[in-house]
Amino acid sequence: MRFFCARCCSFGPEMPAVQLLLLACLVWDVGARTAQLRKANDQSGRCQYTFSVASPNESSCPEQSQAMSVIHNLQRDSSTQRLDLEATKARLSSLESLLHQLTLDQAARPQETQEGLQRELGTLRRERDQLETQTRELETAYSNLLRDKSVLEEEKKRLRQENENLARRLESSSQEVARLRRGQCPQTRDTARAVPPGSREDKFLRWLFLRGSSVHPGPFLPKVSTWNLDTLAFQELKSELTEVPASRILKESPSGYLRSGEGDTGCGELVWVGEPLTLRTAETITGKYGVWMRDPKPTYPYTQETTWRIDTVGTDVRQVFEYDLISQFMQGYPSKVHILPRPLESTGAVVYSGSLYFQGAESRTVIRYELNTETVKAEKEIPGAGYHGQFPYSWGGYTDIDLAVDEAGLWVIYSTDEAKGAIVLSKLNPENLELEQTWETNIRKQSVANAFIICGTLYTVSSYTSADATVNFAYDTGTGISKTLTIPFKNRYKYSSMIDYNPLEKKLFAWDNLNMVTYDIKLSKM
Repeated sequence: MRFFCARCCSFGPEMPAVQLLLLACLVWDVGARTAQLRKANDQSGRCQYTFSVASPNESSCPEQSQAMSVIHNLQRDSSTQRLDLEATKARLSSLESLLHQLTLDQAARPQETQEGLQRELGTLRRERDQLETQTRELETAYSNLLRDKSVLEEEKKRLRQENENLARRLESSSQEVARLRRGQCPQTRDTARAVPPGSREDKFLRWLFLRGSSVHPGPFLPKVSTWNLDTLAFQELKSELTEVPASRILKESPSGYLRSGEGDTGCGELVWVGEPLTLRTAETITGKYGVWMRDPKPTYPYTQETTWRIDTVGTDVRQVFEYDLISQFMQGYPSKVHILPRPLESTGAVVYSGSLYFQGAESRTVIRYELNTETVKAEKEIPGAGYHGQFPYSWGGYTDIDLAVDEAGLWVIYSTDEAKGAIVLSKLNPENLELEQTWETNIRKQSVANAFIICGTLYTVSSYTSADATVNFAYDTGTGISKTLTIPFKNRYKYSSMIDYNPLEKKLFAWDNLNMVTYDIKLSKM
């Protein structure tokens, strides 16, 4: 330490030695030489401390008043610091009180906070699942569109080739017609009458010619009553007559119209499925898959011809198109459009005895909607049934619950967790939708493309895309026995999303990649 005085400073015993040292450090600057501290009794016997140091610069020590001033300043600084410390302690105490209160509040409401977090977590998980489902559906739709594009391109090539073949045949036919006109047909008013080009008679003659008949088309149709057989040459119309029952002709009608004899309730096992016959093609992508049907047990004001159609692509499917006549259905002119009170899900709907039966969207509820009055007559949850993608057919589409109709009435095809994904079949009361009887099969629902019921027997289809699919399983509810089958089934347009049986017409109705088709079937006699 470096001090500024050379004289000794003495203090009484009331000031401790430590304070003396501190006072020495505060009064004098740093860098002083060694100081000396002595203590001895004075004349009165009291202890006296003596502190001395030589100053290199000052000739005399500061006055005692200056040292006291420094001491007072130190005391004031100490007091100020004490007040600041007390204020800091007060603020710290306040913060501790607030922290304690927050801790108590958190302890009082842990359950409520945890439940709120769980709800938010559940909502986020559901949204994530929905996004993942939508992504998968979009990817599936995109791949299907690419496949459809390829199929359409192949179909385009095939049609172009057929058009070229027809053009060649038509050119050949036109040359033959011209030749016959020049040399073989008598052209007198007394023996023939003109056949207008494009008329029904002309088309008929061309049809006979293309089918290989010995009759050739020409501009004149012979009048049989005026032919002179001795002088004129003529083309002889030859035909083979085969006696065919009228009922067979009606049943083999290639159109989509109703056939006589279809009210026959004779049952048997399915032994054959015919080629698909296309009646209608959807106009937009919303008809990529859907369901169409006729009532096998129609009630007034509906008839056997009344047809219903539902395009099921979308998230809010409510429109049901109604056609009074089959011709209206085939031309795409609905006579009425029903708006359902709640959306339906997938392609499992049916019409039976004047009511539309369908599955409510995102639920296991089956709904009976009376078409004439446009009112809901009954609702019923199918106990334990999977829905919205839990147990669909192999093509997906939320086909967890599939309704069906056969000679015995109304059925529902589904699966449950208890059945571990196997097909469960229940007979429904058509009035109140109560389950009358239930069967559990050994057929895994997600391994088959679709299913339908004929005469109390469940049949499944192996694939929804293969052109050479099969009806591969049958389960007889009468015996409880299932068996494998290999009945050929054609997916002409390679995306069958709905297959149902109509017991009145003895046909299968299907929706195959925008196209509404029917299949003739044959049953073995019981």
